[in-house]
Amino acid sequence: MFRVAIGQDSHKFTGPDENKKLILGGIEIEGCPGLAGNSDADVVLHAITNAVSGISCVNILGGRADELCLKQGIKDSRVYLKEALETMKGKKIVHVSVSIEAKRPKLAPYIEPMRQSIAALLGIESGSVGITATSGEGLTEFGKGNGIFCTAVLTVQDVFTN
Repeated sequence: MFRVAIGQDSHKFTGPDENKKLILGGIEIEGCPGLAGNSDADVVLHAITNAVSGISCVNILGGRADELCLKQGIKDSRVYLKEALETMKGKKIVHVSVSIEAKRPKLAPYIEPMRQSIAALLGIESGSVGITATSGEGLTEFGKGNGIFCTAVLTVQDVFTN
């Protein structure tokens, strides 16, 4: 049997006085402020983590991520995704599709490194990681350049062991 789940996340950019790096899909993005949040605020990995939670029915972002971030000082969203993946017993990810809305930065040079990073984190081939990006045409706060929005759709297959 196959299952499909959707996850999303969004964060606004940090203020001009803050010195936070922008991380998307586990990759550092140059020339743009970071995203506001307790963690590294990687909206791509947060959206994927939420999609994994949609499959496993175990929410990681919120309680567990807050414990890791606020109590243990772990701000790396790759750790939250790994926590979520541990809840997917008997299921194998076969594909993930990511859609990012952001006026800035221009993401084209970072799509392939993000695909590679996400594939490695999920244990799948990079050909099973699709990423699209849109400027949003100025219609939303993200399209106006005030932050980044991400949606992820995850397809998994039940794996039966004897």
